[in-house]
Amino acid sequence: MTDKFAKALQSKDVLLADGATGTNLFNMGLQSGDAPELWNTDEPGKIKSLYKGFVDAGSDIFLTNTFGGTAARLKLHDAQSRVGELNRIGAELARDVVDQSGRDVLVAGSVGPTGEIMEPVGELSHALAVEMFHEQADALKEGGADVLWVETISAPEEFRAAAEAFALVGMPWCGTMSFDTAGRTMMGVTSTDLTKLVEEFDTPPLAYGANCGTGSPDMLRTVLGFSAQGTERPIIAKGNAGIPRYEDGQICYDGTPELMGKYAVMARNAGAKIIGGCCGTMPPHLEKMREALDTQPRGERPTLEQVVEMFGPFSSPNDGTEDCCGAGKERRSRRGGRRRA
Repeated sequence: MTDKFAKALQSKDVLLADGATGTNLFNMGLQSGDAPELWNTDEPGKIKSLYKGFVDAGSDIFLTNTFGGTAARLKLHDAQSRVGELNRIGAELARDVVDQSGRDVLVAGSVGPTGEIMEPVGELSHALAVEMFHEQADALKEGGADVLWVETISAPEEFRAAAEAFALVGMPWCGTMSFDTAGRTMMGVTSTDLTKLVEEFDTPPLAYGANCGTGSPDMLRTVLGFSAQGTERPIIAKGNAGIPRYEDGQICYDGTPELMGKYAVMARNAGAKIIGGCCGTMPPHLEKMREALDTQPRGERPTLEQVVEMFGPFSSPNDGTEDCCGAGKERRSRRGGRRRA
């Protein structure tokens, strides 16, 4: 199987990913509580419009509308028997958009968490998690995805199950966790932990990193945490478009397109190879990110102080990596200097 994703990583300085699936679909009429994946068959025109918006904005790779495509998630909508159909069509619609775009864009098959807690804390067994991820991955492969992309994971056990399933399918993959709890995932994983975890797999991801989270400052701090480990594996940064707020009964994000352009450049300088947006990120944001990445030269790796100066304070005093390696001591002293100021 020709690995277009690996070739793109080798040939391009940085890959621009896509923006938010949910935010854009809500703007198209999706209602809270509805399953976006059902629109792959019920509203295919709108899903192709979602994809086309990302491609037209300059994305080199975009994710399919299949984040909640496991049997566990679809069961909430009595659609657990439609895993194969909904994931396959989600990827096929993406392929149609790419074929009509006139340029070489990669389709990433989105795989989100099952929503279940894995053993020994919860009841979801490793074997069943692998089975569900395998079923979804098979369908995404059949639909024409170039790479599998597991995202917004919190538990290392679930990340491991996805990796095993993707190996069974024989597809290249990448993956991100969400570091949204004082610089850690909900299950306590740090950037250091994830960097070590991905090297343990028999078939490691071609790229790894973070998505979602609590804003640009925290995302950039996490990327710096990955880079501090000296990893040569490409890093992903897919942060939200600012901080959410309620306005007129809706959730809005305060990150302007111009600010997201600055975030993209700083993420690249921090060590990220694949850069995109998560919640709140729309095509106008991506256009500015594309423009900034294409026109601004690569700079030195930013310090934590520079991150704060550009984007504001972190949501927590530390990210859980302070006692690891010499980089932790350096990061701790930098924060100390900022607090004294």
